Amino acid sequence: MLLPIGDIPNPKTTPYVNWLLIGINIAVFIAVALPLSLARPDLNDPSLPEYLTLIGARGSWPVQLIYDHVSAYDLVVFKYGFRSAEFSLLSMFTAMFLHAGWMHLAGNMLFLWIYGDNVEHRLGHAGYLIAYLGTGLAATLFFSLFVPNSQIPMLGASGAISGVLGFYFLWFPRNQIKVFVFLFPFIMTTFLIPSRIVLGVYLIMDNLLPFLMGPTGGSGVAHGAHIGGFLAGLGMALAVDRIPGVLRMKGIIPGGSHSRTDFGDAVTDIVRSVARNDLAHAANRFTELESRGQRDRLPTPVILAIGESLLASSASDEALTVFRRLIADRPGDKGLDRAYLGAGRALLQNVRGETSAWHYFLAAIDLAQTPEVAADARRYLRVIEEKAGAGG
Repeated sequence: MLLPIGDIPNPKTTPYVNWLLIGINIAVFIAVALPLSLARPDLNDPSLPEYLTLIGARGSWPVQLIYDHVSAYDLVVFKYGFRSAEFSLLSMFTAMFLHAGWMHLAGNMLFLWIYGDNVEHRLGHAGYLIAYLGTGLAATLFFSLFVPNSQIPMLGASGAISGVLGFYFLWFPRNQIKVFVFLFPFIMTTFLIPSRIVLGVYLIMDNLLPFLMGPTGGSGVAHGAHIGGFLAGLGMALAVDRIPGVLRMKGIIPGGSHSRTDFGDAVTDIVRSVARNDLAHAANRFTELESRGQRDRLPTPVILAIGESLLASSASDEALTVFRRLIADRPGDKGLDRAYLGAGRALLQNVRGETSAWHYFLAAIDLAQTPEVAADARRYLRVIEEKAGAGG
């Protein structure tokens, strides 16, 4: 058995929303699921006949037989769990807070406790709540695409939690997950494993392969919801990273005079603008490049100069967009050390960026082409450590 039990590093901020979500899920289970699981159904409940038909009942059932096989919680799940065949926006939300049993609840809350605090630190409290609920809805919709006529209720927080994992996968690649390995009596210990390996196994081995082998199988696990939530988290994380910087670059960076476009295409104009040290105009023209193919025509030092000029002018979001595009477009480039360093510096100007900046500085050290880049990255790591020490 392999069981994630923690992660490092962790932010110093308090994840109030994550704790609140865990508390609500536990409270609903204790206050609703446990007592109603032991209670008998109301025979006058109008949903009872429909539920009995769902589970295969035919004809009239004796009252005692109903009492022996149906609990009051079964009817709650039937009404407030999500059923694709009876689409309901309300049940899309209520289903996120219902669980089938202790093990279902414990597994979900463990994952939320491990991964949620880092994501909440990056998004902020309100942003994290919106992302959690949004990816939960996306997970449910994705699941319903494959079983549009299903009357079997889907319930649990795992779709929303998978969305949190999607954020984590993209934003915290250098975090280490503490995994408990239990192979009694040979191995009982813990290992630190890179987060993307752990989450990759979760996505592919635990969900994608079972989904492809039988997306509507009888395992009781909504693999489609897990996949949909994870993809939604990835997509939202990419949007949070890129869209605000792009929009702000297009909206607030002053453009140069129109006569400068006579140099030819935008790429030539950018190169010449950087050579003239007209970096504001170069940054403005950079936003006009609509494809990776156009950006690939720019020399790496030119892109780095644009990003560093934006940093110097305190346009940290715009600088982060430039550096991240360079990192995504040119994975083997020798200038990546400066791109990672620049992205880390940009994140440090964000009040919630220290945890993500830490990863970029570590990457800058790993890829450093010069002692100066490595020394700068280590200096910024010390700054983060000192802030963490002061805050703790």
